[in-house]
Amino acid sequence: MALSIKYLPFLLTGALALNACAAPVSSGQISAAAAENGVAYQHIRNATAKIRYGGKTFLIDPYLAAKGTYAGFEGTVNSRLRNPLIDMPVSANEVMQGVDAVIVTHTHDDHWDKAAQQLLPKDLPVFVQNAGDAKIIREQGFKDVRVVGQNTPFGEVRLSKTGGQHGTDEMYAHPQMAELLGDAMGVVLQAANQKTLYVVGDTVWNSRVDEALAKYRPQVVVMNTGLAKTQAFADGIIMGTEDVGKMRQAAPDAAIVTVHMDAVNHATVTTKMMRGYVKQHGLKAVFVPRGGEVLKF
Repeated sequence: MALSIKYLPFLLTGALALNACAAPVSSGQISAAAAENGVAYQHIRNATAKIRYGGKTFLIDPYLAAKGTYAGFEGTVNSRLRNPLIDMPVSANEVMQGVDAVIVTHTHDDHWDKAAQQLLPKDLPVFVQNAGDAKIIREQGFKDVRVVGQNTPFGEVRLSKTGGQHGTDEMYAHPQMAELLGDAMGVVLQAANQKTLYVVGDTVWNSRVDEALAKYRPQVVVMNTGLAKTQAFADGIIMGTEDVGKMRQAAPDAAIVTVHMDAVNHATVTTKMMRGYVKQHGLKAVFVPRGGEVLKF
């Protein structure tokens, strides 16, 4: 199969909390008080979030540019559209306020963009998936870049890398596509007296996701569910609506947060579609947060 793809990063944003099991807090800055007795998750845009956990505030996959800053991802669906498709609900300065560390699941532009590279303080700790991403981010001037392993400590919090696959086996059988998709980690956060939180990351559902669920038994699961697509393949390169239904079955007691929708050109599942799916199937404790909204668990 001939591939027309020259460059390829990935996906999306939020909308509305559904059902119960988490308490929506007001939009605005996440605070220590908001998570005094639990976990606080603030959706920003795409996969970008602030998580207050174990006394620390983590910024996940910062995608901080203004609406329309970048060309659409070549070789993906709707590449004529400019990214990000939507603005952030708060300013980049507000997003960065109070952050203790950054977690970059992979270095595709919609998870670690030029704006983030320029705006974030260079002495902030940055946690990454492997030595390759660490080298890239150090060369961008960041001084404290750490590779996540198993139970990597940060204060009272332990971070553990989980696996995944940023596309199907068929996609990875093509060397050019495999190089463009690359690796993307998930990450599990654990701390004493806190619910275990699993950020699944940019992946399709595979055995590595099953393994992470079995090993860590998370009580909060954050899923990237925009079903981003390329022009060369019919299948998505990340999860979509049906994966949320599968997660509800696989982790029946967990709260599920769905993000990575509405913000980049190649997403094919919107927050409106996700809310409709959740309602149609009567899924409980599934949340589709609005930009800026804080969920407390």
